[in-house]
Amino acid sequence: MTPTIAIIGALEKEVRQIYTEVDNGTVTEEAGLKIVGGAYHGFNLVATTAGMGTVNVAAATQHLISVYGANAVIFSGIAGGLNPALHIGDIVVGERLRYLDTDTALIAESAPALEEFASTGYLVDVAEETLKAWGFVAADLAGDALAEAVEAAGTSPFARFRRAGETADPRRYLRGTIATGDRFCTGAEMRAEVIAATQADCVEMEGAAVAHIAAKNGVDCLVLRAISDNCDEAYDALCEREFDLDEYARTASSLTLAIVRRVAAKLGLSREG
Repeated sequence: MTPTIAIIGALEKEVRQIYTEVDNGTVTEEAGLKIVGGAYHGFNLVATTAGMGTVNVAAATQHLISVYGANAVIFSGIAGGLNPALHIGDIVVGERLRYLDTDTALIAESAPALEEFASTGYLVDVAEETLKAWGFVAADLAGDALAEAVEAAGTSPFARFRRAGETADPRRYLRGTIATGDRFCTGAEMRAEVIAATQADCVEMEGAAVAHIAAKNGVDCLVLRAISDNCDEAYDALCEREFDLDEYARTASSLTLAIVRRVAAKLGLSREG
């Protein structure tokens, strides 16, 4: 049976681009979602935009697992940066995902009996391989290791992921911790509270819920976040700022599909990695 990967985006633009890449593409509307489907490098793909917040994304994740039999879920979106080593445009691969404004001890009384969630290690590794191939550099490197990584990144054909052209520093990625809450995080006081409560590298509104539902169903998952701000501005201001959400949507969907291709190659479903 052909395996199925569910892709959930924070932006409709991400899902729209995925539709142009799949074979025999379909679009359906169900459960309050517009769902794109199609074949891609030996997988069935189903993709949708869930809407913001834990309830919206949990419902979307469960629907794609229950109705389409998704074997894995990949979620991408933007987040507010908390780790000073990260800058706008850098990527956090959600190795750990923690709820921010939830009594996790009570949640853990139900299956899967966890207070903290995680992306699947195998998919985290593949995401890291893909980011390195694209010329991203690990944000936690220093000294000679950093210099070597920056030099290696200079050979990448993906110069567009440098901060300002080919001669600028490459963007960074981090295998890190993502905090998830149902409020938009803004202001120094709230930012400090999030860090104290979760020790996270970035904060957003969906990731832990995706990983939670995936764990509840025993399927793999991967959560990716691009830093859009430093939790220092209101949501309306973020939407109007020069951080190009269209550019991010293109990057996010391209990265997600590159990860799918690499997984397909590793599983022998496709020759292209």
